[in-house]
Amino acid sequence: MRRHPNRQWRILTPVTWLLSFPKAWAHRARVDKTEFPKELKPPYFLLCNHNSFMDFMIMTKAIFPRRANYVVAIDGFIGIEGLLRAAGGIGTRKFVRSISLVKNMLRARNNGDIVVLFPEARYSLCGTFSVLPASLGKMVRKMNVPVVVLIMHGHHVNSPYWHVGNRGVKPVESQMKLLFSAEETQELSLEEINAQLNVAFAYDDFAWQREKAVSIKDAKRAEGLHKVLYQCPACNTEYQMSSRENKLQCGSCGKIWEMSEFGELQAETGDTEFSHIPDWYEWERSNVRCEVENGTYRFESAVRIESLPNAKGFITFEEPGCLIHAMDGFTLSGVYQGEPFLLRWPVSSLYSCHIEYDYKGRGDCVDLNTEDDTFYLFPTEEYFSVTKLSLATEELFKLNVF
Repeated sequence: MRRHPNRQWRILTPVTWLLSFPKAWAHRARVDKTEFPKELKPPYFLLCNHNSFMDFMIMTKAIFPRRANYVVAIDGFIGIEGLLRAAGGIGTRKFVRSISLVKNMLRARNNGDIVVLFPEARYSLCGTFSVLPASLGKMVRKMNVPVVVLIMHGHHVNSPYWHVGNRGVKPVESQMKLLFSAEETQELSLEEINAQLNVAFAYDDFAWQREKAVSIKDAKRAEGLHKVLYQCPACNTEYQMSSRENKLQCGSCGKIWEMSEFGELQAETGDTEFSHIPDWYEWERSNVRCEVENGTYRFESAVRIESLPNAKGFITFEEPGCLIHAMDGFTLSGVYQGEPFLLRWPVSSLYSCHIEYDYKGRGDCVDLNTEDDTFYLFPTEEYFSVTKLSLATEELFKLNVF
């Protein structure tokens, strides 16, 4: 994490184009630059929303023919660390305060290139914006260069986080615009900077799909959606939802919803509680918020632990650990090489957390980071939702901070 970033090797810049442009062409990607000054040259700070791996390819098209440095999480370096560093990658761990990352981003800025950051730090769970860290405004000020935002639409409905693939959505659209001049980053208050960033990052891929009448005829378009929509709005039961082909079903009360080719839900019988998927997700959040406010929220499970201290690969612990998420934050206990250990992440240290759905075919997990290690934690409970862990982390932080 402390290694200084390389300027992207010139020989690799055309390689990034060769890897990116065929995908952009296949999806007829359109980048609207009407609010991006033609005279603006690097260095500048580029902030992008994050919905799928295609984001990197469309971002490459958007900055063409410039080169850049990119902030990449540690798991992206596995097996290709040398190549990724040569391409301009800057290593980090998710949702951890890192002085090394700040210093390396400033070094990359001093090279005179574009510094690219995906500040949501994870793929969107349901095509809407994720919480931004309050520290982002401070980073904007430290960079002291123009700030450009790139908001991309269609990437989630093409390859949702809960069912990664390629549904052939085209065209996909993006807006690239100058948000702050270098002077404005110094003149505006941190509150004003963060407020404008939050406005700029408000997006909704399912609303975009409906507005653009983008049809997805994939027969399995709803499969995996129960990972996000884990609670039934008809009977309020958690962890009994399932999905198959274009339908979502509650295993407790039996109610079924069908997902249309335009991304809307319709109940087969009775009322349609939520036709818009993000509304269902936010309803789940409100229920988690009630548990947090009432002081009743708690999760506990045995977990399989896989550690990622560096880019050489995972280390699987021989013995399971115990993960507790409660009103005081996360606690992980276990034994490694015969020695017991205890790690804590207090509520104030995590404004959000990163989760994975069936990570590399090994199951759903939450990953928690220290400065020196990343722990992928796979609960062994039969009934749970990592989505709820994510929502609870955010709501606990809000209650603690505000």
